[in-house]
Amino acid sequence: MKKLLMLGIGLLSSSYILAQDISDAVRFSQDEIQGTARFRAMSGAFGALGGDLSSVNINPAGSAIFNNSEVSLSLGLFNTSNDINYFNNANAVSNATVDLNQLGAVFVFKNANTNSNWKKFSLSIAYDRSSDFDDEWIASGTNSNSIDSYFLSYTNNNSIPFGILKLLPGEFIEDAYADIGTLQNGYSIQQAFLGYWSGILDPENLDDDTNDDETNYISNVAPGSFNQNYLYASTGYNGKLAFNFATDYDEKIYFGLNLNSHFINYEKLTRLRETNSNSGSLVNNIAFENLLHTTGSGFSFQLGTIAKITKDLRVGLAYNSPTWYRISDELTQRIDSDNADSEINYIGNVINIYEEYKLQSPAKLTGSLAYVFGKTGLISFDYAVKDYSNSKFKPTNDILFSSLNNEISNELTTSASYKIGGEYRYKQISFRAGYHIEESPYKDTNFYGDLNGYSLGLGYNFGNFNLDFAYSQSERDYNQQLYNVGLTDAAALQTKYSDFILTLGFDI
Repeated sequence: MKKLLMLGIGLLSSSYILAQDISDAVRFSQDEIQGTARFRAMSGAFGALGGDLSSVNINPAGSAIFNNSEVSLSLGLFNTSNDINYFNNANAVSNATVDLNQLGAVFVFKNANTNSNWKKFSLSIAYDRSSDFDDEWIASGTNSNSIDSYFLSYTNNNSIPFGILKLLPGEFIEDAYADIGTLQNGYSIQQAFLGYWSGILDPENLDDDTNDDETNYISNVAPGSFNQNYLYASTGYNGKLAFNFATDYDEKIYFGLNLNSHFINYEKLTRLRETNSNSGSLVNNIAFENLLHTTGSGFSFQLGTIAKITKDLRVGLAYNSPTWYRISDELTQRIDSDNADSEINYIGNVINIYEEYKLQSPAKLTGSLAYVFGKTGLISFDYAVKDYSNSKFKPTNDILFSSLNNEISNELTTSASYKIGGEYRYKQISFRAGYHIEESPYKDTNFYGDLNGYSLGLGYNFGNFNLDFAYSQSERDYNQQLYNVGLTDAAALQTKYSDFILTLGFDI
C-alpha cells in the first residue's frame, strides 16, 4: 500500500539550484549545426556562400542566394566513440543513433519590376539539430577517495543540523525526503539525508538524545582503497527552428534576418557502484544513481549580409544574438548500501521538480570569405568568435546563481572557430571536403581540449532534385568529473564523433 501511495510523488522546490554547473552553460551554448550533407561535407564553411538551407543558420542572407524554391531533408547516422582512462584503467565504448537532423524549405519570389534594384526576396523555414547529446561511457578503477566524501561535503560545508534529517512520528522516509526538497537549500539537505539514511554517514554524537543541533558528521566508510564503476549515459538534442527573410539588392548585396526558436531535451543518467574490503568499514557496498531530465525553450535572432566584391569573390558577416532560454529540471535519485535503512529504495519513487530558471548563452560573430570558380567549384572560409564567459544563469540576484556566474567568468573564455571547405564540380557530380577547428571554451585547455576534424562528401544533380552524401569526423579530449563536490576525481576521455549524412533536395 505504501509503495502504491508514493509512486510518482513530485515536489516543487523553492530553490532554483539543483546542481547546475559550468558544464551545463557550455553544453547548451554550443551550436555545431549538423545540417545538410553538402553543408557538413564542407565543414559548415558557408557564411559567404548561401544557397543551402543549413547555411541560413550561419548567415541568414544565404537564402537570398537561391534562384528557385527548394525543399531538403537530411537523415544522419551519428556515432560517438569514447576511450576512457580512470586511475590507469582503460576501456572503450561506442554507440550510434539514427536521426532526422535537418528539414527545411525556401520560397523565392522574384520582383516582376525589372527596373527595380531589389531583384528578389526569399522566405524560408529550416530546422537543424544544433547539438546531439547521445553519449554513453563507463569509467572503472581503484580510487583512494570514496563517494562518502560527496555526502560529507554537503553536511559539513552547509552546517546541516541532524534534527532536520530525522523522521517525524509516523512519517515515511520518502515523505521526509520530498518535504526537505521544498526548503531553502533543499537539494543540499537532501544529499545529507541520503548520506545518513543510506548508512554512509552518522552525526558525530549519535548516542546523544539531544543531538538535533549536531552539525558534524563522520563516515562509516573506513579509509583505504575503493573499487568504483561509474556509468554515464545521456540522450537528447538541442534543436533550432529558424524563420528567415532575406532579400537581394542588384545581385550584389544580400541581407537576411532570422527569428529562431530553440528546443532542449536532455536526459542524463549517472550510476556509481563502489565496493571495498577495508578493515573496520561498516559500509562495503554502495550504489548511487541520479537521473536528470532537462527541458527548455529559447529565442534568438540573427542578422547577416553577403556581398559580391567581384563576380567571383564574396564576403559575409553575421551576428547571432545570445539565446535566452527558459529551462526546467526534474531529478530522481536512488541510493543503497549494505548498511542502509530497509526502506531506502522508496526514495527512488520521488520526482524532484525544480523551479524554472533562465540561461543566457553568449552571442556569436561570424566573418566569411568565399571564392567561386565559375561553375567549376569554390573554396570558402569562416571565422567565428563566441565569448563563453558571457554566459549567465538567471535570476542573477539568486546567491547560488551569482556564485556560479562568477565561476563562469573566471573559468570560461572566448572561443574561436575556423572552417574551410571546398567543392569541385564535374558535370553532374560534386566532390567536397572540409576541415574545422573549434577552440575550447575553457581557459584550462588541459581540462577541456579543442575540437578538430575533417569532412568529405559527394553530390549528384539529377536536374530537379539532388542527392548528397557526407562523412565527417572530429575529436576532442576532455576530463569529466564524477561529481561537483567531494568525489571530484575525473575520468580522462578521448572522444571521436563520426557522422554519415544523406540529403535529398528538390525544387518546388
